[in-house]
Amino acid sequence: MPGTNVSCDFIAAAISGNASPFFDNANAAIGVGDDSTAFDVSQTQLQAEANGSNALRKGMDSGFPVVDPDSNGSNNTIRFSSTFGTSEGNFRWEEWGVFNDVTSGAGTMLNRKVDYIGEKTNSAIWVFECDITFSV
Repeated sequence: MPGTNVSCDFIAAAISGNASPFFDNANAAIGVGDDSTAFDVSQTQLQAEANGSNALRKGMDSGFPVVDPDSNGSNNTIRFSSTFGTSEGNFRWEEWGVFNDVTSGAGTMLNRKVDYIGEKTNSAIWVFECDITFSV
């Protein structure tokens, strides 16, 4: 899955020591939304956030993100995990992305994936985990 233009800018800034906040447990979030607009590398937020429809970002579960989540020496993979409680995210999940800020419209969007995951209701708790693998 390709990253966004702003994620490339963030990575370059991080390499030179000029990026913050990091995609760490205190700052990283998974965002979900109900918009199915096609992905474009120029997007900077979920399209549901951009158009004011249903979207929500949730911070990381304890212990996440994890580098090399399968302990196989693949340090180019990071696993993110967020739990959406019964009162959160109750709408069709059509898109998702990883951010370094839980605030809608803020921070850097690392990636965005258009993918119908399902429709969450207030009778369910969903744990959303995703692996981001960096390659050249």
